[in-house]
Amino acid sequence: MSDIDDLKTYERLDPSAMRHHLRAMPEECQRAWETALGFDLPGGYREATKAVILGMGGSAIGGDFVRSLAELESRVPVWVHRGYDPPPFVDKSTLLIASSYSGNTEETLSAFKESLATGAKLLVITGGGKLRNLAEERSIPAYPIHYQAPPRAAFPHSFVPLLGIFQNLGFVADKSASMSEAIEVMRLMSPELVESVPTSANPAKQLAGKLAGKLAVVYGAQLFSEVARRWKGQFNENSKTWAFHEVLPELNHNAVVGYEFPQTMRDQVLVVLLHSRLLHPRISRRYQLTTELLDRAGVQHETVEARGGSALAQMLGLVLFGDYVSFYLALLNGVDPTPVPPIDYLKKRLEDGQ
Repeated sequence: MSDIDDLKTYERLDPSAMRHHLRAMPEECQRAWETALGFDLPGGYREATKAVILGMGGSAIGGDFVRSLAELESRVPVWVHRGYDPPPFVDKSTLLIASSYSGNTEETLSAFKESLATGAKLLVITGGGKLRNLAEERSIPAYPIHYQAPPRAAFPHSFVPLLGIFQNLGFVADKSASMSEAIEVMRLMSPELVESVPTSANPAKQLAGKLAGKLAVVYGAQLFSEVARRWKGQFNENSKTWAFHEVLPELNHNAVVGYEFPQTMRDQVLVVLLHSRLLHPRISRRYQLTTELLDRAGVQHETVEARGGSALAQMLGLVLFGDYVSFYLALLNGVDPTPVPPIDYLKKRLEDGQ
């Protein structure tokens, strides 16, 4: 197992410098927010009665976060759609956003092209590729991403612009104060999490050490359900490890019964519970009871408490922390966190028509 307190480990296993993207997250959120607030859309877009966000992987998770926040206050229902065909209810009253960092995501392009004839109010968020070309050909508004990174590390530029656009259109209330707090929370957290801080004082390294050799199962609830999904995806892509996520209170109606078998899994699993004082009191009580059931079943677990006052600050603080945990777990696994060979293989085979 690699020594993550030895700075030479980072030179050897992180040649593409994923760690630099983690350090940059607060500032990139700030930059994306300022850019998004200055992005204009046609006036008629404010009249949309529903919104659909097309995306996959790292480009879709930003939509999940916006949907979660919009559910608390918006008159406009929001769907995040992952697939080749758009939802059948897309029509001229729909704001339809295609989000693809590369601009070449096969599923997103397919669904977006099929949506062109629906009369929907169209928007793309992309760094280039076929999606940007299509937007230029059809005079469709396009929000440009100017940040070079793996899509998952460009999270500030997939989530923050969406939130800013929703605010600009009046779909959610002004989030400027919450965004400022979120950026400050991340700025305060970062010095505790960087690679130069030894494991003895670095909570992200400590949790990564507990997860090494384990199957990670991440629990979340309400707004933090999608944060749990983000953690799961980061473990998969950064750490190259199996991981799953579950949602409370739903998991109390099924997953807790599955702790019993196979018995050999009990020592192979670590459950991470993402908790916040903003959760419904009964859900917080369910967290407590769920840990009791995990203890009775002999399953290891760790609870991570969200920092900050606002929902947005807590969500982004947990994202930053989880990204660091997955990064350190990658190094403990002895792998480079940046490349994703199986995804590249799939894309190549699909492009070859095989």
